[in-house]
Amino acid sequence: MTEQSNGLRAGAGSGRDGDSAGPRVRLRDRDAELRSVEAAIDRLCREFAAGGTEIGDLLTFSGRPGIGKTSLLHEVRRIAKLRDGASVLFARGGERQFKEPYHVLRQLLQPVLSSLEADEFRQVMGTWEEVVGPAMGLKQPKAGARRLDPQGVRDGLDYVLTQLAPRRAPMVMIVDDLHWADAESLSWLAKFAVRSSELPVLLVFAFREDENDWPTETQDLRRGVLALKARKHELNRLTLNSVTDMIRAELGDKAEDAFCYEFWNVVNGNPFEAVALLDQVRDQELEPVEENSRQLRELAVDATGMTLKTWLDRLGASTLRFAWACAMLGTDIRVDLATRISTQSTEGARESIKQLRKQRVLTQSPNGNLEFVHPLIASSIYNTMPEATRLGMHGIAAAEIENAGLGLLAASRHLVETHSGEGDDRIVKKLRRAAVEHQLIGAPEAAQRCLHRALNEPPADDIKAEVLYELGCSALLTDPVATVNQLRLALDPDEVSLRPDLRVDATFRLSEVLAHSGELGQAALVCQEEAEQTADPAGRQRLQAASFMWHAFRKSEEDGPGRSARLGEMCRNLPGREAADRAVLAMRAWDLTLRGDPSAEALALADEVLDGGRLPKGLGWTDTTWGFELPSMLGLTYIYNDRIAQAERLFADAIIQFEVAGWSGAHRGFAYFLMGLARFRRGLLAEAEDFLRRAYRISERVGAKLPLAWDAVGVLVDTLIARGRTEEAWALANEFGFHPPYHATAMVLPDAASLYGKLLIAMRRHAGAAAALTEAGAQLEVRGWRNTVWAPWAGHLAIAIADDEPERARCYAQKAVADARRFGTASAIGSALRLQAQVENGEQAVDLLEQAVEYLGQSPAGYEHAVALVDLGAALRRVGRLEDAQEYLYQGIELAQHCSAERLVDQARRELANYGLRPNRLEKRDFQETLSGPEWEVAKRAARGVPPQRIAEELGVQLSLVNRRLAAVYRKAGSGPDGLASALGLPGQPHEEQREHGE
Repeated sequence: MTEQSNGLRAGAGSGRDGDSAGPRVRLRDRDAELRSVEAAIDRLCREFAAGGTEIGDLLTFSGRPGIGKTSLLHEVRRIAKLRDGASVLFARGGERQFKEPYHVLRQLLQPVLSSLEADEFRQVMGTWEEVVGPAMGLKQPKAGARRLDPQGVRDGLDYVLTQLAPRRAPMVMIVDDLHWADAESLSWLAKFAVRSSELPVLLVFAFREDENDWPTETQDLRRGVLALKARKHELNRLTLNSVTDMIRAELGDKAEDAFCYEFWNVVNGNPFEAVALLDQVRDQELEPVEENSRQLRELAVDATGMTLKTWLDRLGASTLRFAWACAMLGTDIRVDLATRISTQSTEGARESIKQLRKQRVLTQSPNGNLEFVHPLIASSIYNTMPEATRLGMHGIAAAEIENAGLGLLAASRHLVETHSGEGDDRIVKKLRRAAVEHQLIGAPEAAQRCLHRALNEPPADDIKAEVLYELGCSALLTDPVATVNQLRLALDPDEVSLRPDLRVDATFRLSEVLAHSGELGQAALVCQEEAEQTADPAGRQRLQAASFMWHAFRKSEEDGPGRSARLGEMCRNLPGREAADRAVLAMRAWDLTLRGDPSAEALALADEVLDGGRLPKGLGWTDTTWGFELPSMLGLTYIYNDRIAQAERLFADAIIQFEVAGWSGAHRGFAYFLMGLARFRRGLLAEAEDFLRRAYRISERVGAKLPLAWDAVGVLVDTLIARGRTEEAWALANEFGFHPPYHATAMVLPDAASLYGKLLIAMRRHAGAAAALTEAGAQLEVRGWRNTVWAPWAGHLAIAIADDEPERARCYAQKAVADARRFGTASAIGSALRLQAQVENGEQAVDLLEQAVEYLGQSPAGYEHAVALVDLGAALRRVGRLEDAQEYLYQGIELAQHCSAERLVDQARRELANYGLRPNRLEKRDFQETLSGPEWEVAKRAARGVPPQRIAEELGVQLSLVNRRLAAVYRKAGSGPDGLASALGLPGQPHEEQREHGE
């Protein structure tokens, strides 16, 4: 870049350029910065033309107010627009607009997104249209839409930019005055900047570094911006030579060196202050000679510290009022709005604009809207407004913006600045409506500002508690502490009482937030106490059921069996099958599952909850009446009762619904966890690991060591052990702190102590495992929870103590088998028998493992089946039955490979190699391959209830072959015999045929 030619003004107009490249800005002392800009843009365009995609970069320019950041970014825009094919997106923060949600992002993205053809728009938006569209002001929220999670909006924006950037590449995104960006935009921009290198995008930010120049609300985000990895440029003051050239270009060559030196000292090389002081010198007709240099400091005070009197003298009352209206509107100022807010006629406004442009206060953009020449001028004018005038004009602005059809969202930032204390019901009503609209675009903080202002109005006594309730609910997804405080106020008996239905809902919301924060005992107590005072039967039932639910998720409780009995009694007395009744059925099904009562009882209740195999209305994943815990309980019931395919359908729906609703925080994280748990139970270990790691990442993003994180880490540790990565599992557990006493209040899914005991056994720390599992067993027995799949403590305790106490080990192993048989699922019995075999020897071990293989072959638990096959093969090898051993080891290798259980594959291959047996050549295949022809023949008959012996006779094959094919069918379908027809979409068993074939 050649030396920049001299320029009179360092603060060129900052308005929007439209589609033109705009005039060249003449900059001084910015050669290095411009070379950096040109190099970055040239590299972006060159590498994109060569086929590059991950070529993004970030440039930042910082400096004190008036140092020339806006002028520099004007030149960046001009340079970028001259590049063929480059897309240039521009936005700027506004001091008056930093509380307007998505203000900066709407400037950036609205023009380019609204210009897309319909088909391309749908491709760019994908499934995020109902999330990103309303947030970016491209469409109204759908009727009946739910509040959006801000994280969901950010995730949607990530997707949209990932789709948009390659279509409009190379892309240059420029944001001026980033320090005044709204928090919603800034939070996304800061995160997007981290991954911008993965896209053909050049980001350019300009901002002030001083923390005093950033709003209090975005101080944390400021630290994130300053920590970004970028090519950083701090703009320095102008040199003496540059300022001297400016003075002589304006005042003539007669300006003396001493005058110029003092001038440079006074303005400290600041371009904005230099221009302002030059205006003063010219207006005062001050000769630029040495003896007049002493007057410069006094003139500088007038130039930069403009008071109300100064602006009145300079502009006149009418023009200043128009300038006030413009300062209130901020950036991209519509002339018609400023005219009405300033209560001027069209002709008067035209004269005011003419005067303000002449005084270099405003400039006009190509689109006809106005901009301040420099943000410092806008700040100066706004700050001269008398308080009463400012409050009144904000009220006028709110009304005029609404009258102009711009909506309550745009008007609300003015409404919150109006005078309070008058008890105006109309203002309260508008603020409450605005809060709802803010939540529908994922801006809960803006909603809270509206509701706080409504409380200050204040509202009428009979609706104050409702406003408090709405305020508490507005923070439900983002600020648990605020939610708890506001809902407690809404429920305070000293306040005017809420309507009964709202009081029940407020109590449930309060309990929900307490539970999600780990205060499960308090959550249960809140519901229990309110239920005792609730007259409405439906409301009382909802609160009683919620109390049962939170108790079930507690780490420990005082009367587990008693609670279970009371829940059973409540279940028996249900009046019908409304949503509330089905919710109780779901809780009871999960309770029976944890207790290890016969599986058929739990499944019967669970199936009553569903409507045509789907969640009924009122119990959906995004339904706010019951929350996502109820369908989660139902899915967990199916997981632990060998109906994994049904659970996976529920969890897949959850993931989709949370994404569509924009709930990308803990809700989607828990859905990922549930799907990971289902995949683990099914034996799809690689997929399980992926889902669990996603859940863990989301949990860490939401908060430190939430119950979700404990759940995800526990099952992830179990998955890593199954895949043979024991050391990695141990490192993860230690890094996270997954060890006693576990989470202080919340139950870990599944049982944490059993998982930890398994880890210690895998690490050959048997003494520690015995201690952990013994304590776990004692606690679970007190609660009456004996599910051996949920908490296989007894079987693993038997292994831990087998060497030292073999008889006691056999007792525990036998107890586990007895509990599993009582529960009755094939996976529970098979797994318990497999563990029992590990404390036996010889033919007794072989007999137990043969039974385990038979049971697990009828279950969807693929990994457990693979382990049992390999264990049986090894046991047969030890008793000398090599031919049988080879067959089971081959089956175990094939299934272990499908499960991605690499170490189990190696173990089986070693068993074969030890006796000179050659393993089959293995091929990598998709675990979810379609069933083969022979497998379909077996599956169709099994779905009708035909027993294996009859299938063998009908097909003319051996019974052992039928059992092997059935094992493959159950594994691939993700279900045992009971759910096979539903899982495969086959017709179920007729009642008559069921009686004919019998058990």
